[in-house]
Amino acid sequence: MTEAALSGATHPILENDYASEWMGIEVLAVSEGHATIRMPLRQEMLNGFGMAHGGMIFAFADTAFAMACNPLNPGPGDEGSITVASGVDINFLKPAYQGQVITAVADRRSSAGRSGLYDIQIFAADPGQSGSSSDSPLGAGQPGELIAEFRGRSRTIPKK
Repeated sequence: MTEAALSGATHPILENDYASEWMGIEVLAVSEGHATIRMPLRQEMLNGFGMAHGGMIFAFADTAFAMACNPLNPGPGDEGSITVASGVDINFLKPAYQGQVITAVADRRSSAGRSGLYDIQIFAADPGQSGSSSDSPLGAGQPGELIAEFRGRSRTIPKK
């Protein structure tokens, strides 16, 4: 398993991903079936209520999902296909606000043939804060308070 666990890690699918670049997404860790990313919430990411726009949270989680679904180092036979979303569900649990840092932790739950199932948890924390739970996917406490859960269904298709 190849792992990039340092801040500044990257993934091949981000090379031409201008939306993720605009959002300011930072890759914290990526490996086969897993991705952890974070970004600060800026003013232009808020809705009319002053909270993070649901579409921003969705797009952020979707980036983590895409990274977990696609190989970090495509091998022979991988170059002719990509893995995309076939469907997703998101549950917004709590709001997040400007200045907070949100973190998405994506993990593969199941893979069979060309289909997969992934869970992505999204956390929010004030800058410099993190939770204290020992059940954290990052190993040092949850990266804030759980604000949303995203479940993605993937499908591997031919690349055009």
